[in-house]
Amino acid sequence: MTKKKVLVADDDPAIVDVLQILLEDQGYEVLTTLNAEGIELLIKKEPDMVLLDIWMSGVNGKDICLKLKGNNNTRRIPVVMFSANRDTKDIALECGADGFITKPFEINELIDTVKKFTDKP
Repeated sequence: MTKKKVLVADDDPAIVDVLQILLEDQGYEVLTTLNAEGIELLIKKEPDMVLLDIWMSGVNGKDICLKLKGNNNTRRIPVVMFSANRDTKDIALECGADGFITKPFEINELIDTVKKFTDKP
């Protein structure tokens, strides 16, 4: 059985490392990037979902999400936004994200969210 792929995009290397460890421990293949250019390259590997920070250095995750959801090749990929911003839910809804998680997040909440979006047929 092929591992489900999760693309994690955040400009904080410590968060990326933690998410990678947690998700790999759950049996996922994890693609990571610290910048928008990396998202554009890694999206070609057809991840089963994207965990996307709203505020990345020099780039707004909202714009990235709008681009992904506006493209016929990537719109089916679930995007879950995450941020410490108090408006995370509103921002996620505005850009068409499939879900959101607020930082700091509970590990079980993160894992349950990833399972929810990767276990779809």
